[in-house]
Amino acid sequence: WTRGGMPLLPDCLVYQIFLHLGPADVLAAGLVCRQWQAVSRDEFLWREQFYRYYQVARDVPRHPAATSWYEEFRRLYDMVPCVEVQTLREHSDQVLHLSFSHSGYQFASCSKDCTVKIWNNDLTISLLHSADMRPYNWSYTQFSQFNQDDSLLLASGVFLGPHNSSSGEIAVISLDSFALLSRVRNKPYDVFGCWLTETSLISGNLHRIGDITSCSVLWLNHAFQDVESENVNVVKRLFKIQNLNASTIRTVMVADCSRFDNPDLLLDAGDPAAPPCRVFDLGSDSDDEVAGPAPAHTKEGLRRFLDRMLDGHTQPQLSERALETRVAKLLAQGHTKPPERSAASTRNKYLIFTTGCLTYSPHQIGIKQILPHQMTTAGPVLGEGRGSDAFFDALDHVIDVHGHIIGMGLSPDNRYLYVNSRAWPSGAVVADPMQPPPIAEEIDLLVFDLKTMREVRRALRAHRAYTPNDECFFIFLDVSRDFVASGAEDRHGYIWDRHYNICLAKLQHEDVVNSVAFSPQEQELLLTASDDATIKAWRSPRTVRILQAPRPRPRPFFSWFASQRR
Repeated sequence: WTRGGMPLLPDCLVYQIFLHLGPADVLAAGLVCRQWQAVSRDEFLWREQFYRYYQVARDVPRHPAATSWYEEFRRLYDMVPCVEVQTLREHSDQVLHLSFSHSGYQFASCSKDCTVKIWNNDLTISLLHSADMRPYNWSYTQFSQFNQDDSLLLASGVFLGPHNSSSGEIAVISLDSFALLSRVRNKPYDVFGCWLTETSLISGNLHRIGDITSCSVLWLNHAFQDVESENVNVVKRLFKIQNLNASTIRTVMVADCSRFDNPDLLLDAGDPAAPPCRVFDLGSDSDDEVAGPAPAHTKEGLRRFLDRMLDGHTQPQLSERALETRVAKLLAQGHTKPPERSAASTRNKYLIFTTGCLTYSPHQIGIKQILPHQMTTAGPVLGEGRGSDAFFDALDHVIDVHGHIIGMGLSPDNRYLYVNSRAWPSGAVVADPMQPPPIAEEIDLLVFDLKTMREVRRALRAHRAYTPNDECFFIFLDVSRDFVASGAEDRHGYIWDRHYNICLAKLQHEDVVNSVAFSPQEQELLLTASDDATIKAWRSPRTVRILQAPRPRPRPFFSWFASQRR
């Protein structure tokens, strides 16, 4: 290999040869001699290996926190939770949802077997407690969430009833005694519910106004329903929102603005010639524009519209449903409370939910700011500050995804909202609210920045779903510091890198994967839940090697002592 201490091949030639090798061959060649070892760790060499192996667009820069291209290649290859290490079979029916405690020491699972199971997350996962909700007339459990200090668990379920019943309930379970502390009605059941503070949770109720018009009321509930103080209400109305064209509010979650300033990933790098991002800020600096016409003008406009209709001057093609929506809009214009204006505060929170305006399938995301004074059940019980003419609350922002939303999740710092959506055909028009457009089999994983209120440019895609609009169900996703994961109807879970926008792993089940969950303290551990009635635990190759590495056996004390005496 050398002549007179000098290498026969110069570094530049070895480098050119190594460019034609794969990553494993480069590393193997680096064991031959010191020269090849040095070349095999060259930054430019691993830059080429990285873009070629992972097929990342060349205009996407290296992760800002990465120290080298070699280490970045190793991170994506070795630190993604893609090795199955345990399968849990304690559920007897489809497993619908998973949620971790904030400490990562426990997680909860919900299932069609109508139990909420709480698990110890150790090196080997074990069942800690199982709560059967059938005695409370539940059909199945569908969602759970730990409160901030991991002392309480919110569990959401669906009532037994007719096939078209939409009623559900939220239960609060103590994690010290596993006692059931309170139960709260929740309608429709796919509002799910969520924690706002450590002891307050949000539920929903639905009131029908017409055939396709309704209003959703979101309630703040005290977790302990036996409060006797006259200064603390058990329940308090947060918002009342009009629903048009058979839409309803579903899937509520809370984003904490105080966490937005944490450093996060550079997500919107990409082709500068790409079309501009959608802006979804519906707020306005003009109070007149937000509040709409004055009530007197609205009443006059509605009177004229009804007079024209009775006189036969309205458009002949206006159906009964279109007429109902037109009247509902006119009525709401002068009876909607505009968003409260407040100075930017890190104490504020965003209430986020799915909704719509054209059809019953959820195609919009509503965002409503929750101010500090609204985060307690103290004060007037029913919507303080609402005038006699203000029936409804206006939303602060709306995102229209032009498709059926089937999943949402927040990044750990709560700044980025990830959305699973099945797109409508381009240019699709909704003529009948009860017949939404057909939806794509491909699932788009969209990303929205809640700090700038803009859509991040690049959508993630790999997973698929097959059910039509009227059978579509929620597929829960989860986001860690570096990765985003989602289930799918194609019997796989998927993991993407948040920065490079690439799919890193497919995790196999025997049936639909409904939910995924990263450990909040260890993103190299992922759980997946499936219709095959199992929960699978996945760890990264690096973690598996560490856990399987032989450890030196400590010498018993008496053996050591005896050897010293000799």
